[in-house]
Amino acid sequence: MWKLFSSKSVAHHEHLYTQLAAGKQTDEIERWFERDFETPAKEPIDKVLSNGRLTPEDWKRLVRFLAAQDVRTPATFAQKMKRWDESLPGLLKETMDKSLKKYDEARKTGHVPLPPPPTEDREGLPLRVSVRRNPSGGGEIGAEMLGGRKLWLWTIKRALNRTMNVLYKHKWTILRPPEGMTWSTSDNPVIRLNMSSPTKYNFDGGWNSRGTCIFLPLGPEHLLYTQVGERPPQRGGRMLEEHADLVRKFTAEHAWRMIFAREQETDVPVFRPRIVNPEEVQRERDQWSTWNEQQVLAEQDMDETGDS
Repeated sequence: MWKLFSSKSVAHHEHLYTQLAAGKQTDEIERWFERDFETPAKEPIDKVLSNGRLTPEDWKRLVRFLAAQDVRTPATFAQKMKRWDESLPGLLKETMDKSLKKYDEARKTGHVPLPPPPTEDREGLPLRVSVRRNPSGGGEIGAEMLGGRKLWLWTIKRALNRTMNVLYKHKWTILRPPEGMTWSTSDNPVIRLNMSSPTKYNFDGGWNSRGTCIFLPLGPEHLLYTQVGERPPQRGGRMLEEHADLVRKFTAEHAWRMIFAREQETDVPVFRPRIVNPEEVQRERDQWSTWNEQQVLAEQDMDETGDS
């Protein structure tokens, strides 16, 4: 149900980005978000909201802001966890099998290559390789990857330090809704839309996938928008009502737990029907209450040596 809230009292989770560094908990990533992505975007967003002129650097800061909002939400973490639960075991086994096969082939030729040196790209990756040697010779080798907060933060840093550069290549614009209509947003605000028709679409588009529409509401009347590989509409243009209705529909459907609007919107409950389930609410609250403790214990265990 639509209610008035203070912006400081919603969309907040304790320890979502907390890391272990030298055995101590740190909020360095959250400070990185604020320092490198949020604060630099404040001036360009203010310009957008006042319909001011944007410089190339302003556009770059807006794109960086969008990228950070895309990768840092609880919804993104939940999606990645589901994917990791399904794919990590098989991926690790396949990688280990290939590596051992290459090692055996190299040993037969007498030219066993040295392991690659650590790189900045792999720094912080929660991967542990264990070796168990048998007294009579031979042994076992295994690999384990922690599919939790630490891996998520590693993927965030990789995306924002490297992958997001492709976003600078796209043509961005600011679109406004029809007169009398406003944009809403949500706790999962960046939408990467693949659509072949109003009834056939998904939110699995990539940052560099041709045809994918990427958009983020910056305010009730301003939408940061691009379509990969296409020339965008003129900045400040107002969308047709039928297209704006789709944007509002996609925004509601893409939300995680909350939809934000300047005023009550009668079509939001139609786009995203409200489900009343106190048991599920309590289950999720219980999960978040133990979130940090569980993640810290798992990360501490992963940091211990795996050799034996």
